Amino acid sequence: MELRHLNYFKAVAEELNFRKAADRLFISQPGLSRQIKQLEEIFEVQLFERDQKHVQLTVAGHYLKGEVDFVLNHLEMTRSQLKLIAAGKIGELRVGFLGSASNQVLPKLLSKLNSQQPLISTSLEELSNAVQVEMIEKDKLDLGFVRLASVPNDLEMKVVLRDTFSVVVPKDHPVKVEEFHSVNQFRDESFVLFSSDYSNLYYEQIIGICKDAGFFPRIRHKSVHALTIFKLVENGMGVAIVPTSLKEGYELNVRFMQIPNIPQFTELSAIWKAKNRNPALKQVLPLI
Repeated sequence: MELRHLNYFKAVAEELNFRKAADRLFISQPGLSRQIKQLEEIFEVQLFERDQKHVQLTVAGHYLKGEVDFVLNHLEMTRSQLKLIAAGKIGELRVGFLGSASNQVLPKLLSKLNSQQPLISTSLEELSNAVQVEMIEKDKLDLGFVRLASVPNDLEMKVVLRDTFSVVVPKDHPVKVEEFHSVNQFRDESFVLFSSDYSNLYYEQIIGICKDAGFFPRIRHKSVHALTIFKLVENGMGVAIVPTSLKEGYELNVRFMQIPNIPQFTELSAIWKAKNRNPALKQVLPLI
């Protein structure tokens, strides 16, 4: 078996169409079919169910796809690490994060990293909770910052920030800080919230805050980006409920008012794969 067999299999498994996979690989369709047949003979299993119109993975094919994703991703990571080592660097740390991590936690970590491990470079990408978990499991990311109650058993999780919630209103909103005592005061307002795609747990917490105050929020807009939410609030499109720490780093005409006397809080956690072999991650974990 050669590496090309795995690349050919991956293309067909993703496209589920031999013609499209062959075009993607710049080889002929009959040639691709022969390569897949060779791979099936090597493993002594059928990987695809195929007829004139449809291509589907067998149970064995589904299993192999997950293993091939891991192997190819790990080889790509190794290739990148070798190039960095040859250039005199320890390596690269691939970091995923929610936008709320970029205000305090991530800058502090990067400052420590630059000071204590200057030979480690970083690649940063803002991603949803679910995508970070998937990419860390597939070795496409080394470290993530998420808002989740739990993660799969093969991942490690450490809380790095516990935060309160605040209502965000336009600066000229009639409810002043000294008059604010409950989110019930905003029951007739439109709300601009983080989408459940950002964090379903966080979304449910906000709904819970409103329900505990005796109403269900009238949600007018949703977004996965804090700046978009603040801009909508600034322009009178509604009020928002967000983690209090998000007030850092933005210069907008909005006011944050911390919600008093509620049981809800939000936690930002670092996650990583216990079996991750990137040497850069092992250098960074003590800094978290």
